[in-house]
Formats: sequence, structure tokens, C-alpha cells
Amino acid sequence: MDVAGYREYVAVQLDPLRRTAYLLCGDWHTADDLVSTALIKLFRRWKRVSQMENIDAYARRVLFRAWLDERRRPWRRERFTDTMPEPGGTGPVTETSVVDRLALAAYLAELPPRRRAVLVLRYFCDLSVEDTAEVLGCSTGTVKSQTARALDTLRERMLAAVTASPVTSRRH
Repeated sequence: MDVAGYREYVAVQLDPLRRTAYLLCGDWHTADDLVSTALIKLFRRWKRVSQMENIDAYARRVLFRAWLDERRRPWRRERFTDTMPEPGGTGPVTETSVVDRLALAAYLAELPPRRRAVLVLRYFCDLSVEDTAEVLGCSTGTVKSQTARALDTLRERMLAAVTASPVTSRRH
């Protein structure tokens, strides 16, 4: 087995997998658990996986299925708090950017799991409609409709928040 190749892959892909897992579940601790589970499964099949054309797609699929498995477990049915963890240290952090990220994360967390997964895979992981359909095990039409509905929901909620904001109403 090519352990060095596995370690090299994990060193490069650990942060992207962790961020993807966070966007799926909305909790850093659960995201770390999901990534650990996915990496163990990946390691068990590394000899076969290392020969694949697109290892990243396989790793995302394993991560997504690990997330689905976790959601089915009864002890994972818990509610999250309103406070978010500190953002990562990439680029300048301003008060506005933090508020925007927190708001977007909150809107994303309100979406049903399937729609949230479609948005994460399509826009965060930058997967095509076909690749997203393959990861989710559904048709491309389902991906398109779920994406459209999720974006409509986000748009409506963000617009409602902007129009209800006291700062906005004072300007008009």
C-alpha cells in the first residue's frame, strides 16, 4: 500500500474536506468527526482509490455519505446555538465580512439538508450538475430544481432581512 501517497493526499485535501463538511453540517466538531470517518474509509480502500481518475470526487462522495449516516443516528438530532466559531484566517476580517458570513451560514443552516448539500457541492466544491447528481445519487434534473429552490429561498430570506433591517428603514 502507498501510505506516503495517502499522507500526501490528506495533507493537501484536509482543509477543503473539513470546510466542505462544516458547510454540510454547520458544526466544526461534527465536521472533524465526518472528515475522520471519511479519511478512515478512504485509507481502507486507498490501493484501489489511488488508481482512480478523480480521487477528490470519490472523497467528497464518501464525506457526503458519512454526513448522511450521521444525520440518521438518533443522538445527532440536536439543535445548534446562534454563536458561530471564529472564522479562518484567510484575508482581512472586517466587521461587515463577519456579519455577512454569519448571516449566510445561518440562512444555509435553515435550508433542508438536500438543498444545503446541493448548494455546498455546486458552489463551494465547484462541482458540475452531473458530478453533483452522481454524489447525491439523483438525476441532473433534481439537482437543477433543488439548486433553483434553494437559491430562491436564500434570496427571499436575505431580501426579507434587508427590508426589515432598521438601518435600511431609516435610509428610506
